[in-house]
Amino acid sequence: MYVCLIYIYIYIFFFYCIYCENSAVPILQLYFSGADLKADLRLSRETIASLTGALQQETDHGWSRDIEVLVFLYWLAHAASYRVVSRVFAIPKSSVHDIVHRMSRAVSGLIRRVITLPTGEELAMIGAGFAHLAGSPSFMVAVGAIDGCHIRIKHPSTNAQCYLNRKLFHSIQLQAICDQKGTFLDIFVGYPGLVHDARVLKNRPIYKEALYPPAGRCILGDGGYPCVSAPIKLLTPYREPVQNPAQARFNSKLSRARCIIERAFGMLKTCWRSIFFKALEVSPVFAPEVVACCARAPQPLYRSW
Repeated sequence: MYVCLIYIYIYIFFFYCIYCENSAVPILQLYFSGADLKADLRLSRETIASLTGALQQETDHGWSRDIEVLVFLYWLAHAASYRVVSRVFAIPKSSVHDIVHRMSRAVSGLIRRVITLPTGEELAMIGAGFAHLAGSPSFMVAVGAIDGCHIRIKHPSTNAQCYLNRKLFHSIQLQAICDQKGTFLDIFVGYPGLVHDARVLKNRPIYKEALYPPAGRCILGDGGYPCVSAPIKLLTPYREPVQNPAQARFNSKLSRARCIIERAFGMLKTCWRSIFFKALEVSPVFAPEVVACCARAPQPLYRSW
């Protein structure tokens, strides 16, 4: 009898801990009241609900999936220390650490399940989009634009010189391919800042295994990448100074089409300002996972911003 009562009390305790509204925590007051959360979490309530639903599963600890998503998004939105997030949500710092790492893995797993490279009619639509951007039907063969950016990280405890880029700050690299609308089709993140763009490209699976683009299609890049036809076709501008007006026109049209990747990075950085505009306070080993979560999983979501 007493044992049964104990189990009932334990069940009620954990159920209450998971689902109760903690009136002492302002951000939870906002969440449970239905208020707008963009200023705090960088995403609308609808997109937060979509992400929570996609990640919904049973938990074996005292935090609901809603709370875990809120903690994780707050940490991403502010790039705050675990101590600061702990104070905001009134939960132990160790729990914040566990939630952030657990959610990063969960979101990364979601990415691998739901993101696929375009095929068939999608390729035709992307090609038409790039032709429109360039102002030339010759660019119908383009089905992606590639570029990279550097993500600041704190001074690494080991091999720091490898992470020091040409602008003299420590970083890891995010290299991405996007479509004509600025949606990331593939990302590759984690190489130290010292490594050249072309070398990063040659070491990513999409290049080595010729996964994209398909035969007869190409990706557009800037002068930092090689103009190659195998294992994938990559189209880059003529080197300056150009030899004739035709080359100048080609470079101009390619630049107009390729600039969509720069706008995609701009949207990403605008949403997650704290991640991309100051040094990430995590190890170089964990940093790529954090950046990938920002760049891929919430991409259809941050467009709502």
